[in-house]
Amino acid sequence: MRYYGVPMNSPALRQFRFCTVRLWHRALSRRSQNGRVRWNRMLQLASECLPAPRIYHPYPLRRRGFIT
Repeated sequence: MRYYGVPMNSPALRQFRFCTVRLWHRALSRRSQNGRVRWNRMLQLASECLPAPRIYHPYPLRRRGFIT
């Protein structure tokens, strides 16, 4: 996530994390004969295992010191 953590890319990072959680939920629900994994349990697993998206890099002009 650090490579893509650039300014103005946070909606794409959130969407990528959501799609990852959704695919993971489908895979885990498919494995069980007793039932599906509930979404509240899935969100708990995702918060423990997947990092929250965040912006790591500043704007290019701020990084070079042109904007004060």
